Amino acid sequence: MTIQYKTKGVCSQQMNVKIEDGVVQKVEIVGGCHGNSQGVARLVEGMRAEDAIQKIQGIRCGYKATSCPDQLSKALQIALAEEAKRKQ
Repeated sequence: MTIQYKTKGVCSQQMNVKIEDGVVQKVEIVGGCHGNSQGVARLVEGMRAEDAIQKIQGIRCGYKATSCPDQLSKALQIALAEEAKRKQ
């Protein structure tokens, strides 16, 4: 399943996240620092979403309370919850 997550407090505007059976299949980050966004997306693809969340949750960008990786962790949490709902 694929979700679209509107980011908050970061340069990127949206994250499109696809997960299947709890595994991150594809991540597209719209806007923000292109190189960093591509790097983060590729690093989490193929990982269990729960493992990716643990690694990137809480990362801050400079003085901001969040970052693109932290926002991705939020998107993955939502995607996992949606996937669990659909399986019920």
